[in-house]
Amino acid sequence: QVQLVESGGGLVQAGGSLRLSCAASGIIFSLNYMGWYRQVPGKQRELVAGITSGGSINYAHSVKGRFTISRDNAKNTVHLQMNSLKPDDTAVYYCYVPSGFWGQGTQVTVSS
Repeated sequence: QVQLVESGGGLVQAGGSLRLSCAASGIIFSLNYMGWYRQVPGKQRELVAGITSGGSINYAHSVKGRFTISRDNAKNTVHLQMNSLKPDDTAVYYCYVPSGFWGQGTQVTVSS
């Protein structure tokens, strides 16, 4: 049974930082691409960052230079370090694995 459990969301002022974590179980973590997506009400879920099993990384243009994705294969965990946060980053952030599984999401709210 695949489980993705996100943590680390919260309320932060603009310019602040948060670190999200996603703990995965039920998959061979080291072989999987892992992604972070976000969604605001009324909009489609969008890719924020992804990391392949080999460590190749891609970012949405809107977060390049501010967010950093990383993975710890020993702990089956993927992280998203978010710096210089903006109110536009406010969303529910989801962890994703391409076999079609999503985490429950963690709310990030950035106040101006």
